[in-house]
Amino acid sequence: MTISTQQPTGLIFALKRYSIHDGPGIRTTVFLKGCPLACWWCHNPEGISPEKALFMWEDRCLGCGECREACPSDAVFRQDDIYITDSNRCTLHAGCVEVCPAEAREIIGEEVAVEGLMARIEDDTLFFDQSGGGVTFSGGEPLMQPVFLESVLKACRSANLHTAVDTSGYGEQAVFKAIMPYTDLFLFDLKLMDGQKHLTCTGVSNELILSNLIYLAGSGKDVILRIPVIPGLTDDAGNIKAIAEFAAELKTIRQVDLLPYHKMSLEKYHRMKIASRFHPEGDVSPEAMKNLESILLDKGFRVTAGG
Repeated sequence: MTISTQQPTGLIFALKRYSIHDGPGIRTTVFLKGCPLACWWCHNPEGISPEKALFMWEDRCLGCGECREACPSDAVFRQDDIYITDSNRCTLHAGCVEVCPAEAREIIGEEVAVEGLMARIEDDTLFFDQSGGGVTFSGGEPLMQPVFLESVLKACRSANLHTAVDTSGYGEQAVFKAIMPYTDLFLFDLKLMDGQKHLTCTGVSNELILSNLIYLAGSGKDVILRIPVIPGLTDDAGNIKAIAEFAAELKTIRQVDLLPYHKMSLEKYHRMKIASRFHPEGDVSPEAMKNLESILLDKGFRVTAGG
């Protein structure tokens, strides 16, 4: 009998080098595709679907029609002065991407093997060594690809690389248990303490998320809590105070990162033809951010703001 030694593959949508906001030091952040949440303010809508997708930069289109000629499923058609794609007919053949002279088209989603991904990550080892950095797995939600995530974390451990997993916390506890031996740091998002508001704004209950946070906090692993500060949704003092009180009871969480909302994500929704449910009138003011920081500082947390 032949035993297969083939490692699982994963689907990623970005690999960001020289990151300084996803854990200690200079890091390479790998974004895995797929997320079970549907947060109104999602910064990475291209990472929500677990499947590949076509991304188009309409302002780059030259109207040359090369994409239409290259499409085998007749999914590309002219509208006004540009060529757009019928997503219902598109088979992601990628011919239109390859022939576009303006690079106006892109397939979001790259299938990678552990070995190939590790070769790209290890190109940055010098920066990791000099800065105390490493590799961070984000998304989407990396827990949605548990077999691949565990395999690549094991490979990182074998290469003596510091590892971090940036997670919404929404996943089976068994997955956390499986990856825990190979993960040095968990960056754990906690958005809302009010259960009904969490369900409304993210599409899922926060019960599993809170349960997993309690589990991780009791595991002895380093956990940094991250709060996305979303104007009108998560930025009220009551929510931050409730999070601070909950985290303080866990004893082992010492740092909280406040992550302000960035409107730049709205452009991604437009390009991907995804309707955004969140259109804030303004940003969270510096004064308001300071007030939120003070709530956390009063509970004894180290606090960073930005990212």
